[in-house]
Amino acid sequence: MADAVPVRCPACLRENDYAAPVFPCACGSPVVPPLDLAAAPLPLTHRTWSDTWVAVRCAACGLVGEWPRPELGCASCGTVVRIAVRPVGSGSAAGDGVRDGLRPRPDVREDVREDLREDAAAPRPAFRPVTIRTARDAVTTAALYLRWLGFQDVRRPDGQTVPSAAVDLRAPGLVAQVDPTTAPTGLRAVECVWLNGLTASATSVCFSLAGYTQDARSRADDLGIPLFVMDLTGVPQPVNDPADALVLTGA
Repeated sequence: MADAVPVRCPACLRENDYAAPVFPCACGSPVVPPLDLAAAPLPLTHRTWSDTWVAVRCAACGLVGEWPRPELGCASCGTVVRIAVRPVGSGSAAGDGVRDGLRPRPDVREDVREDLREDAAAPRPAFRPVTIRTARDAVTTAALYLRWLGFQDVRRPDGQTVPSAAVDLRAPGLVAQVDPTTAPTGLRAVECVWLNGLTASATSVCFSLAGYTQDARSRADDLGIPLFVMDLTGVPQPVNDPADALVLTGA
């Protein structure tokens, strides 16, 4: 795994720990996008599939591959930011200095509460992500992540296809909603999944590809609904305390 760096959210100025994703080159070597520490992270207000890929050269064999651009959902305000990557041929990895909100740091999420650590279940194997290229990939990623958390028999309701709007996932004791659109998930979606979970006496969880509005984030905190943001590497990231707790304790 790449070293973690804190990324300063340009919206609320909070620092969020971020480790660059590691991809498998065709030669079998790990490929890590070289983060550009001289460029400030930018809020992602609109996403298109064509501009979410970046060229990265394998240090072992020299092959240039197209991989998802690094993104991070702010744990404080929910803003999704895009982290710059140095272009192919621009030189070696950046140094250790502090530049524009990025600073190398070895440990990730050191401020997570110790009481949750102590109550966490036995360590799970590493989550194996699926690169997100389509809306269906986003739903698949959320289902795989929920199974990794310990929920059994995660599936879409019979007959439901993958539209451009939010998609439900169900499991015993679970109601989840996946929003694979390019617009931030709003308040109504959060309240709907909470009501569905309340009716089913189940845990409610939300996944979003484009982050959450501030109203949605605040309401989810009030209701205790775990919120996750998915980047195109296929690794969901918790963006509020209920999500942190769910990751640590599992289903």
